[in-house]
Amino acid sequence: MKNKVNNKKQNKLDNPFYDPSLTKRHLLDKFFKSLSLSALIFSLVFLIIFFTDIINKGIPSFKQAYVQVPITYSAETVADSIYAVEEKYETLVSRAWFRDMPAYVEANPTVMNKTINEWVLADDEVDQYLKGHNNTLNDDEIATLKELQALGQVEQKFNVVFFTTGDSKIPENSGFYSSVVGSIMTILVCMAVAFPIGVMTAIYLEEFAKDNKISHIIEININNLAAVPSILFGLLGLSVFINFFGMPRSSALVGGLTLALMTLPVIIVSSRTALRSVPASIRQAAFSLGLTKWQVVKDHVLPIGLPGILTGSIIGMARAMGETAPLIFVGMVVFSPDAPSDFLSAATVMPAQIYTWAGMPEGAYVEKVSGAIMVLLGVLLSMNAIAIYFRKKYEVKWQ
Repeated sequence: MKNKVNNKKQNKLDNPFYDPSLTKRHLLDKFFKSLSLSALIFSLVFLIIFFTDIINKGIPSFKQAYVQVPITYSAETVADSIYAVEEKYETLVSRAWFRDMPAYVEANPTVMNKTINEWVLADDEVDQYLKGHNNTLNDDEIATLKELQALGQVEQKFNVVFFTTGDSKIPENSGFYSSVVGSIMTILVCMAVAFPIGVMTAIYLEEFAKDNKISHIIEININNLAAVPSILFGLLGLSVFINFFGMPRSSALVGGLTLALMTLPVIIVSSRTALRSVPASIRQAAFSLGLTKWQVVKDHVLPIGLPGILTGSIIGMARAMGETAPLIFVGMVVFSPDAPSDFLSAATVMPAQIYTWAGMPEGAYVEKVSGAIMVLLGVLLSMNAIAIYFRKKYEVKWQ
């Protein structure tokens, strides 16, 4: 056996093409393959743990506790809503319901001078107790709650409040609606400014600009701007749009313009890459037919490069939608109970709302943070899916 091994080694050494370092190179190749696979597995495991934790904490936020208690509607109780329920139920009912009762009576005058069993929003401590998160209720409150449960007068219903109201100092009445509207308005401003300017700049630099020092300096600065930390764009937006131009602080207009500054380099770089990928033969064929430079770009180069341009722009917008740091400086981390009515009204955005809730002491905000993150991730994943769809649908493959 040893003779066979020795003969095999001797044959390798006698071979003039034999490379002694080949075995070591093969071992290094296997090592780097294993290392790469390990990194991939680690990333997937981390991603699974992250999503599992967020989903487990966030799903309970889509349900909210309601209790059915007798409500007395009269002139006295409308004037002081706290007397509308019996004393033993008082701490189980949300303060938001007491606050909104006069408006409810005004909208439904037929309930006056009646006592009706109504389903009302429960206090956040009741909601957390039913979900098993914590127990801050006293013995009397727990006994009353169990009594209502035995009668089927306690339910966990779909949390409509979360999707239809804005922020609130009352945890069970806090919603994500105003921040969603604010994000949509902000990203519309960002897209309306950054997309046309970014695409036109890319077309000029790629198709029309002369290859000289000035164009090289512009290219270097655009590439550098794409790597600048986002918080610096917040400082720029504060100094230019608010301090210099006097635009209203905390508005979707200022937030959108600030994000447009941040997104612009990304759109320019991705659009130039898309235009550069168009084969030179397309341009040459168009020029041979007597078309002008602008006609070649408008009718041939731009339509072919449009899928790549849209993909890069949508991904840039998705990145902007997930930003918080630049918007802190322009005041978009605000208490926003109502959705903004126009682009100049005070508004907040989804990441800023999550940031605000994360600093709240009440336990109910923990699940609201995770639920809001799920909504934000859903929006970002949808935008990336749209980008992939456009790229696949309109991509032209050259043989």
